[in-house]
Amino acid sequence: MNINSTQQSRKLDSQEINVKQLFEQYTYYWKWFLIAIIICLSLALIYLRYAEKIYNVTAKVLLQDDKQASGELAGLSELASLTGVGSASSAFVSDQMDVMKSRRIFRKVVELNRLNINYFSKGNVKSSELLEPHSPLKLVILEPSHPRLDSVSYNFVVEKNGNKYKFKDDEYGSRDYALGNKIITAIGMISLVPQIGDKFENSLEISYSPIEKTVDDLLKIIEVTPNKDKQSMIVNFSLDYANRDKATLILNSLIEQYNIDVSSDKAQVTKATSSFINSRLALISDDLASADTRVADYKDANNLVDMSSEAELFMKSASENEKKLVDFQTQLSLADMIRKAAGDTGTLMPANLGINDPAIQASIKTYNDLILEREDLSRSATPDNPVVQNLDKNIVELNRNLQIALDNYRQILQANVNTLMGQKDKFEGRLGQLPRQERGFKDISRQQQIVESLYLFLLQKREETEIQASATPANLKIIDNAYGSEIPVAPRKAIVLFGAFILGLFIPFIIIYLKFLLDNKIHSRKDIEEAFPAPILGEIPSSDHPIVEENDRSSLAEAIRILRTNISFMLGHKKDQSSVLYVTSTTSGEGKSFVSTNLAKILAMSGKKVLLIGADIRSPKVLDYLGLSHLQHTNIGITQYLINPEMSVSSIVIKKPEPYNFDIIYSGYIAPNPAELLMNGYFADVIAYGRMQYDYVIVDTAPVSLVTDTLLIAEHADMTIYVARSNYLDKRLLNVPKELYEDGKLKNMAVVINDVDFKRGYGYGYGYGYGYGEGTKEVSLRKRISRFFKDPFNKKNKL
Repeated sequence: MNINSTQQSRKLDSQEINVKQLFEQYTYYWKWFLIAIIICLSLALIYLRYAEKIYNVTAKVLLQDDKQASGELAGLSELASLTGVGSASSAFVSDQMDVMKSRRIFRKVVELNRLNINYFSKGNVKSSELLEPHSPLKLVILEPSHPRLDSVSYNFVVEKNGNKYKFKDDEYGSRDYALGNKIITAIGMISLVPQIGDKFENSLEISYSPIEKTVDDLLKIIEVTPNKDKQSMIVNFSLDYANRDKATLILNSLIEQYNIDVSSDKAQVTKATSSFINSRLALISDDLASADTRVADYKDANNLVDMSSEAELFMKSASENEKKLVDFQTQLSLADMIRKAAGDTGTLMPANLGINDPAIQASIKTYNDLILEREDLSRSATPDNPVVQNLDKNIVELNRNLQIALDNYRQILQANVNTLMGQKDKFEGRLGQLPRQERGFKDISRQQQIVESLYLFLLQKREETEIQASATPANLKIIDNAYGSEIPVAPRKAIVLFGAFILGLFIPFIIIYLKFLLDNKIHSRKDIEEAFPAPILGEIPSSDHPIVEENDRSSLAEAIRILRTNISFMLGHKKDQSSVLYVTSTTSGEGKSFVSTNLAKILAMSGKKVLLIGADIRSPKVLDYLGLSHLQHTNIGITQYLINPEMSVSSIVIKKPEPYNFDIIYSGYIAPNPAELLMNGYFADVIAYGRMQYDYVIVDTAPVSLVTDTLLIAEHADMTIYVARSNYLDKRLLNVPKELYEDGKLKNMAVVINDVDFKRGYGYGYGYGYGYGEGTKEVSLRKRISRFFKDPFNKKNKL
């Protein structure tokens, strides 16, 4: 249980180190993030300054339905909505919304307000749209029937230069122009006239679009939606547009045109009924005058003044029969009138004339509604349209059914009249004793009463029609006129700035991430440990100084001291034993000479006798690192000894050159056959001399991946220090030290990682808390942040 807990704890510590390392790797490029954020925020502010602002304009109306159910029917409609069945009110609102969004209504709005002509005042960066009344110039189309007006979009610019004007378009280029004159364009002859009170300052761009295209554009951007409540009769209008005044004009005009359209439909029915009644009154007035004349003539001819008292007593019994007869004959006349009007298919029929049959009245109303719907549809569709043909078919069918109903109704009325006439004959038989003159008068008087009754009935209906026309209720009630807030809905400043900030973080992050992803160089001991299990002696930080100084407490000096300590632990020798340390690398330039020289100086500073041998006889750099290049001209090196082993080894040793406290054998001149020289066996004498005279012999050898020099003399080493340079050595080349380690070709091999950039979050950072100058107590920002979050209430933990 304890072992598992320990392993888990180590795993968590490793993960924490990885997170910190990633954080430090990215925060090293904090300037990139800062610059990217500043650039993105600056671009966002520029965008917000010049971007076109979009405003939301809304309006709200309440529809008035004069056919809306009331009483028990209204209760049933409400119950239907509760059960999920569509109510009459929701269906009415949906139908009216389709009318509002129809191309016919939108076309009226476009034509009335000339919305297909747009005016823009051009600025240095952006253009602002103007309403036509606010534009300094107005476009006048002189050829309204030009064929290209319905198919071509046309833009042009007018510029003012002093008192002269320039007219520019894509087709004819730039032309001089005088206001009010005609000019030929792609849409025919046009003219520009100045508006009173509007001064022309900047250049003006005018855009013309076909009406149908403008209608399509408006249909896309205007939203007409019902209220959330299914029983509600409220309709909402919404429009997002850059010019609030124009959006307000469009919505208010749309509501107005819809109201006019519905009122026009109702007025057509009233007008048709009134016209029919007036025509019938003109005919019946003549009949009534003729009946009155016949009554007067009959009385004058027969000297009739009053009924006899005997006839009055009997006639009283027959008066009710006569009254019923008159009523039925009146209905029969009305039926004949309507039957005659029904013969003209496709025209509106008179309504509310007084027919007692409700089915006929309903059929007349349905017939008139179909006629109106067909007229509305014919304005935007041809007779070949399937919908128009279907309406025509329904109108013909309904007209035929109406004629049949009128014929049946007339037959019923005629049967009743015949019955009453039989009763009349019976009464007349009882009146056989009355004078013939009296009976003749009754016939004439009855005809007079029928005509008079019909005349009075038509007068009453005419008055009712006129009163109904003048007292027609409003089709809708405007709850809110079109209104737009001064706060734009787009672009939103907070969202744009936040997005720019996120983008400013995201762009450098992606670049750095791709940089890390494509980076195939080693950076820390982790890369070595993942490749092969060789021991890691230490990590040497990046440094601008080639060699440590006396009493040096820099991060480089501390790293070399740690390297010295780790070497002692690995060798495990006694104090009186000498050690031979080989320093090699995979390729040239990884810093093996840098490590060799600094390790030699640190060991010498600890009181040890140290001999530094430059065994890289192909590319010697030891004296260059030590700043002793001038000594190669006055001293001989190891190459000369290998060629002439008769000389003593001590003769090639440079004794403690100033300012160093260790001896040096440099490589000598570059020989043409370095591998053969190292194979002749005399290099062992140099190593033997070093073991006898010094505590440490440090041998700077050649890179192992390029030549075999190091492998030829590897047997003489007690320990091989393999230098791998961070951010330099390709990870794919780690197969070279891996193979050497696994095959044991280099004795007691250990790895030193050179040039580690701790500021970028690589390695473990030997310099934290040390190496910033003697006596310094400066702590890194990362460590201060870490301490703060571990104990935020500790006063010593200050950020």
